[in-house]
Amino acid sequence: MLNKDLWKFLAHSTTGLALLTVVNLALPSVSVAQKKPVATTAPTTTSTNIATDYLLGGGDLIRVNVFEVPEYTGEYQVPPGGSINLPLIGSIPVLGLTTEQAADEIARRYARFLKRPLISVNLLSPRPINIFVAGEVTRPGAYTLSLQGGAGNNPGVQYPTVLAALTSAQGVTLAADVTKVELRRKTGRTGEQTVPLNLKELTQTGRISQDITLRDGDTIYVPTATTLNVAEARNLFSANFAANQTAPRTVVVIGEVYRPGSYLVTQGTSDGKDGAPQGSGLPTVMRSLQLAGGITSQADVRNIRLRRPTRTGSEQTIDLNLWELLKSGDINQDIVVQDGDTIVVPTATALSPAEATQLATTTLSPSKIQVGVVGEVKKPGTVDLQPNSSLNQALLAAGGFNDGRASRGAVDLIRLNPNGTVTKRVVKVDFSKEINEETNPILRNNDVVVVDRNGLTRTGDSINTVSGPLGVIFNILRFFGL
Repeated sequence: MLNKDLWKFLAHSTTGLALLTVVNLALPSVSVAQKKPVATTAPTTTSTNIATDYLLGGGDLIRVNVFEVPEYTGEYQVPPGGSINLPLIGSIPVLGLTTEQAADEIARRYARFLKRPLISVNLLSPRPINIFVAGEVTRPGAYTLSLQGGAGNNPGVQYPTVLAALTSAQGVTLAADVTKVELRRKTGRTGEQTVPLNLKELTQTGRISQDITLRDGDTIYVPTATTLNVAEARNLFSANFAANQTAPRTVVVIGEVYRPGSYLVTQGTSDGKDGAPQGSGLPTVMRSLQLAGGITSQADVRNIRLRRPTRTGSEQTIDLNLWELLKSGDINQDIVVQDGDTIVVPTATALSPAEATQLATTTLSPSKIQVGVVGEVKKPGTVDLQPNSSLNQALLAAGGFNDGRASRGAVDLIRLNPNGTVTKRVVKVDFSKEINEETNPILRNNDVVVVDRNGLTRTGDSINTVSGPLGVIFNILRFFGL
């Protein structure tokens, strides 16, 4: 216990006040107990200014200084329960308190035994930061983040940031609304504070204040976007807190494509063997369609729909107009795909021959289609055609009708449909007509054109002479009774 005359000297003399000031300045970042009420627990609040005071918890290493009583001074590791045992006064709960609040509580307890006790609490080594990341991130869950640099009151210590936490969770998904990210932080022992964060503003303006340093127990929530701005989707994809750009993603492509199914879409190079063009490229809708063999002549590229699952169990629907991409170069229509996406290419209700021809020259369409031309033509077999080629072009590619033997008035067009059915139709041939559905229809991949002989009685023999893969098709036809 301090001498009464010494306290009177320190309290009333100028020299004593100066000495106390020097003592306080000599303590680095020390919280000194004052005669004021301990802070009460705050309720849950929403604010743009989040509490940055460090709250003590299990695992912290602290030093409790009792001025002029060295035998009561010591270092303590805060146990999981949050209470430390001090000489004379026993167990003191410090969980959820700042160092200043802890010093106040300790001073209050020592006041029973010491006159005007001067207590300081120093944080020597903080515990690891345990946080939780939820919502639209690649791997939601709990994470332990380490501090860098110095420790405790050392100004060189660096606490992990919101961006570091998102990176640990392998980045935000493309379904995220990064303008409404929430940081939830405990205040006191039972209170909670929620702070909205606009990470889009961070990427656009570089406002570091938005990337708040984390504290133990923080929760970061990334909500699902209710709408998607395709112009901003690429910017989100390129941000360093987005999901890994090079990670493979499984995408389903259905509808008017030549090979509907599930595809592993990656960013990088292609040798052209997978159906994608050679060279590098982002894992986009266009690249996915190319992997699926390209669009058919019946595709409606103005109304492509992308269905995207979210972390909430719902589904985002994104409408894309790839015609704008082909017409005006609107690259934003070609958004980056995400694992689990489904791309639906609908059937066009009306498509002019001019547009069909234009689509055939784009990278949306395959470089070629294969059509079988059999029977009474000069070069029967499989012919390679440009997509959206017509019946007349297929006949000419096969050398034209076999003079004197072919039935020139009409041919059979046989089509194996995506649903597994086979259809056959009779098409009247007129080489003077442009593309039209009645006399010069657009062909699809794997169509078969059959040119009969002049005599109807010899039609069956003509079909039976077909061998190889085309023979399989005719066996299917006989099975279906066509």
